[in-house]
Amino acid sequence: MPSNYTELNNEALLQISGPDSLQFLQGQTTCDTRKVSPEQAIPGAFCTPKGRVVCDFILCQIRDNHYALRLRRDILEASATTFSKYIIFSKAELNQNDTNWKIYGCWGSEIKPALYSVLGVQDSAEDASGIPYSSCCGEGFAIVQIDQAGTQFECYIDTENRADLAVQLEEGLCASDQSLWEALQIEQGIGRIEAATSGDYIPQMLNYDLTGHISFDKGCYTGQEVVARMHYRGKPKKRLYRASSTEIQTLHAGAALYSSSSSQSVGSIVNCAIDETGQAVALIVAPVESDTRSLHLGDPAGPLVTYLSTG
Repeated sequence: MPSNYTELNNEALLQISGPDSLQFLQGQTTCDTRKVSPEQAIPGAFCTPKGRVVCDFILCQIRDNHYALRLRRDILEASATTFSKYIIFSKAELNQNDTNWKIYGCWGSEIKPALYSVLGVQDSAEDASGIPYSSCCGEGFAIVQIDQAGTQFECYIDTENRADLAVQLEEGLCASDQSLWEALQIEQGIGRIEAATSGDYIPQMLNYDLTGHISFDKGCYTGQEVVARMHYRGKPKKRLYRASSTEIQTLHAGAALYSSSSSQSVGSIVNCAIDETGQAVALIVAPVESDTRSLHLGDPAGPLVTYLSTG
């Protein structure tokens, strides 16, 4: 398998800097920010007081007292506005101007040594491929391992100061299609919040309690009461599932899903992409207890969306 890259134009970096950065995020987000270091990034989410997910992110360190939340570009401004309401009393500052930064998805069976080589990163024996969200950062760049196998990485490059690194990456790896990267993330079951779905789901609907996005012993944060109550006392009626469809043109985030026997929507599309075979694949939020393994897109008689895995 070649070492591939694609520029992720639909992703953005919301940067936060200052001595109180991690302390501020600790009180606002679902993840335990005490685990963040130059060698370790973490996934997380920010919720409304009612426990609905505003945005998901990967939080990584890019230099001393300077961090980045990688999230969908179409929710960058709204997420920054929401965070800004709470940050005013902290010694921390938000910066959503990421125009100098390029975000890449990089993958392949030999991607780690290839990526480290083109960026001039020294690979050590302590670098364990089996640690999701392990990371490293240097002058003008950061790298985050996305999967457990060490075959998928995200790379963030400050092109204002290190344009040479972007050139080296693009010359040293094979260019590919962004949809193929997104299909890999769907295969992993990592649900992403987009503008069409921001505020629609509690974290458990997206399986964030299973994917490491939530710490249940970190203490209070915005929306924590609702999220914890569901974890300890409840059971989600809907979960995240992988699915496929023959319908490509109208498949999009937020599209409603129906059973054949009800005029009321029972679920929705979270993310979708076209995989390397040309098939439309998706992540859907759908009922846990269902007598069918398929739903209909748009209305009870619409195109079939078929489950590929259980939640």
